Amino acid sequence: MGKTVQVAVDRAFDKTKTVLPAEVARGTYMQNPPGLAALKLMHVLIGQAGGRMGEDVEHRVRLSEVRGVEGLRHHDRASLAPLFAELQAAILISDDTERKRLTIGGLLDIAEVDYRDETSGDLVISWYFSRMFTRMAAASDHWAILDRQTAFRLKSRYSMLLFQHISSLVNLDHVTSKTFTVAELRAVLGVEPEKHKRFAELNRWSIQPAIEEISTESRFALTANPRKTGRTVTSITIEWVEKPSEDRKALKVEMDRHSAGRKARRNGSAETVALSFPASGSIEFDQHWRDLKRAAGCNMDNTMIADKFRAWCAGKGLALDAQNIEQAFSSFCAKVGRI
Repeated sequence: MGKTVQVAVDRAFDKTKTVLPAEVARGTYMQNPPGLAALKLMHVLIGQAGGRMGEDVEHRVRLSEVRGVEGLRHHDRASLAPLFAELQAAILISDDTERKRLTIGGLLDIAEVDYRDETSGDLVISWYFSRMFTRMAAASDHWAILDRQTAFRLKSRYSMLLFQHISSLVNLDHVTSKTFTVAELRAVLGVEPEKHKRFAELNRWSIQPAIEEISTESRFALTANPRKTGRTVTSITIEWVEKPSEDRKALKVEMDRHSAGRKARRNGSAETVALSFPASGSIEFDQHWRDLKRAAGCNMDNTMIADKFRAWCAGKGLALDAQNIEQAFSSFCAKVGRI
């Protein structure tokens, strides 16, 4: 068993983090990378598998847990199918130069959605990882530990893929930057060959938006410094520093708030935005609502409490974005209490 699997085992009860094999996180082994929603689903699947990601076993997760992820809240049986198709289309290629062995495979073997209880909305998703992925995960000695709240709030595939890559490097001793050729950075970001062929376009539409979003949403501040040979940009050095503790505290407060109006709050143009309780799914990955539940002394399952509260709101005619929704949820949790 490699170190990556052991790290995942040790963090099995930490629902705020996902452990990814660095081979997957860095993207250097992946061709035809999935879109943003499919990448978030990949994080859910690997996070759910945890320390068993390197085993050829069936894994399961409820749709309600998937719906607890920002960007996946409204998915159902029909809309999950193309996301799994994207994950199955991703190609992993590993070239072991020491053993002189080139291996090509996929991420997933088979996935199934059991919708016998579809009327209740609580479908069960099961899947097997591919032999390629399980071998890679089992042998991996390098990993990335991703903050789920950050990853699930990202709005761009470019940001997600770069965030994964940087997350696999931040814990290495004395490593605070990495230099990419233009081709290497295009591959990491998953930029299609026919898009943004000029560096100015690549920088404007892919690199800088990813740098800005990661710097805003995560605990790291990133900068990208192009280097030229003559008049042509030939490499880009990306540097990162961890934000001061005061900035990280402010970030946590902001991350616990609803994402609506975040950009306006950053530039000072926001009016007060009403906080909404999730319209579907669990609160498993929503730190704000979990904190309110915990503070009220309630230990009910995160999916169950969310379903019950939504039903209670419907019965009371209380909108999920009502001004007093937080107070209502806290009172409801206190009433439900411990089970």
